Amino acid sequence: MEKRTALGKVLRKRPTQAEQLLWKHLRMRQLGGFKFRRQQPIDNYIVDFVCFEKRIIIEVDGGQHSECKENDMARDNYLRHQGFQVIRFWNNEVLKNMDGVLAIIRDRCLSPAPQSPPVKGGEVSV
Repeated sequence: MEKRTALGKVLRKRPTQAEQLLWKHLRMRQLGGFKFRRQQPIDNYIVDFVCFEKRIIIEVDGGQHSECKENDMARDNYLRHQGFQVIRFWNNEVLKNMDGVLAIIRDRCLSPAPQSPPVKGGEVSV
């Protein structure tokens, strides 16, 4: 865990242009009062942004992610199984359509969290 925490600190000091721009809008509870953290370790991964209150992870992807789709899918599946909702944006989306990106994030934060599947395939426990 200490290695991931140290790497998170390094990544916070060297954000991409898109991450830096998005962080200006997410920091200090500017988006609907929700607290976001950046470059946060979660288990074996470091996520770009996370709101623990709403269990939402935001990833801002550069071109290298078009080559490692399988890795991203496995990572997203793992994080979803941990109860997180993962939202991905391309760098150019953040840089060219910040209002649209923020609207999507705000909508996800304001919508109710998806319900867990029923216990034992549909039985209701009382």
